[in-house]
Amino acid sequence: MSQPIYHPSLECAQHGGKSLADVLDFAKAAGATGIQPSNYHLNGGTRFKSAQEIRDAFESRGMTLDGISSHCPFWVHTSAWTGTKSGNAFIPADVVGKSAQEIEQWHESYLLALMDLAAELGVKIMPMFWGVAFGWELATGYPWGFWSGDGFDLLAEGQERFVTKTARLRAHANALGIKLCHEIHPGTGASTADDFNMLVSICDGDPSLAVNADPSHCWEGESWETRFLKVGSRICAAHVKNFVVRPGFPLRAMQPDWGRRAMQFTDLGSGDLNLQRYAELLIHVGYPQRYMSLMGTKDAPLVVEAESAHKDLDYCSADGVRYVKEHLCFPVASGSFEDGMGA
Repeated sequence: MSQPIYHPSLECAQHGGKSLADVLDFAKAAGATGIQPSNYHLNGGTRFKSAQEIRDAFESRGMTLDGISSHCPFWVHTSAWTGTKSGNAFIPADVVGKSAQEIEQWHESYLLALMDLAAELGVKIMPMFWGVAFGWELATGYPWGFWSGDGFDLLAEGQERFVTKTARLRAHANALGIKLCHEIHPGTGASTADDFNMLVSICDGDPSLAVNADPSHCWEGESWETRFLKVGSRICAAHVKNFVVRPGFPLRAMQPDWGRRAMQFTDLGSGDLNLQRYAELLIHVGYPQRYMSLMGTKDAPLVVEAESAHKDLDYCSADGVRYVKEHLCFPVASGSFEDGMGA
């Protein structure tokens, strides 16, 4: 029997209250063999912990470093120009009061240094998402389409803005062989597969532009299979997450209480998605092989990001790790099931 091509891992951004040591111990106790720490878990010293300190923390526990989750600083970097305050929680206290341009510049410097640390650690995978480079009208799909008129074109302006604002980050990632794995997600620089492919096109096929697959963000008409087949050749990272859509409730209501929303994230086993089929699709589009080639590993992580409107985060995360370990880390077929028929 062939060996499983996946191993269970944990997305740690939601576990920011834990130290790096704490989150490693929590994930290992749950049965994970690796984690994807948040960039905040690596903060320390003048800016970051040393590569040796980070490496020692993983090696002493026999855990793998499966990528560095850097969603928050990337989102702030590409969204600061809008003046939004929704990223303030992710901005250092001595930076949050500065101008939008200064906030953007601070995050660009921070992300360039984070990529240097990733390269020193041998990490080529950075799950993230680009911010609202096209403005809030396009990010929310403003239905009337008043996006161009006398002297303005929001789509064209957004394309130029994205190319310009991300140029240094993309160039540095390419120099280090790092994949910036955008999580196609509402309220970001690309909320559909076609949007993401447009980013690739306007950046002349830039190889640093990759995808972090997550099926739980496909709840407004585009199925996860349609989305990830369209961008399959650029999937270099993968979250495992589930959700439900409550029929009859509005998806776009101004409702901050997750328990009252139409779309709610769930534990992995009880949502609307068939995660077995999702794991199989990732094999079909070449994600495990792509990850293993980039990272020099013998298997690829399925990174648990189990959240729930009603269940405790630690409970949901640990349960998710066990779910992936028991149900999704299966031996992969080495040929057709028909090969032995008639032998």
